[in-house]
Amino acid sequence: MQEYGLIGYPLSHSFSPGYFHEKITQEQLNARYNSFPIASISALEKLIKETENLKGLNVTIPYKSSVIPFLKKISTSAKNIGAVNCIKIVNGELYGFNTDYIGFAESLKPLLRKDINKALVLGTGGSSKAVCYALSELGIAYQLVSASGKANLSYEGIEAKTIQEHLLIVNTTPLGMHPNTNECPNIPYSFLTKEHLLFDLIYNPEETMFLQKGKARNALVKNGLEMLHLQAEKSWAIWNDQEAIKDTISTK
Repeated sequence: MQEYGLIGYPLSHSFSPGYFHEKITQEQLNARYNSFPIASISALEKLIKETENLKGLNVTIPYKSSVIPFLKKISTSAKNIGAVNCIKIVNGELYGFNTDYIGFAESLKPLLRKDINKALVLGTGGSSKAVCYALSELGIAYQLVSASGKANLSYEGIEAKTIQEHLLIVNTTPLGMHPNTNECPNIPYSFLTKEHLLFDLIYNPEETMFLQKGKARNALVKNGLEMLHLQAEKSWAIWNDQEAIKDTISTK
């Protein structure tokens, strides 16, 4: 039986286990998908050695960047992003990929118009890096927004003109995620219009406060559920593609 799984800490509300359990059951595959909550990334080597037939792993918070030194090779996109959420294991060697940016890009594309050429990206974490890479690939200029000073724009610095010029706003922060559903990023929602597109990487709840406030201003809104489905399917394709590692380069 082939083994797959998810590493991160904690893993109590993760999307991947339920998705892959259902996929494996429906397609009657001789495989299993487990959660591996490891308290330190240094525990990864032991996990690899002790888990027979382990073919692939998804990676979630807080290890998307810290896992990179443990990899033999990495895809060019993952190296540029600086984050890995998918690992293919071949003869005990680890190869890293980023399928988050693919999931985001493919989910966003059908909603894009020619006038959507600038974006505000709320948050500067690992997911934000994947979103920014996807936006660059799509030819959309972006500005990062942060409360911590890591970005060139603060929430307090967002004015009416900023909102008017950036028709796409992407939330990559956990604000509004269950159970804290009454939270949302502190942006001036009153300046939103029907021309705006709000994308929230959160999928639980289905409609966050961020999206509700956008909808109230007649903006187009979308949550992160389809993105998660797409990145999961891309991970599965990588795990089962013998040629996938040909497109990887050294992590050094």
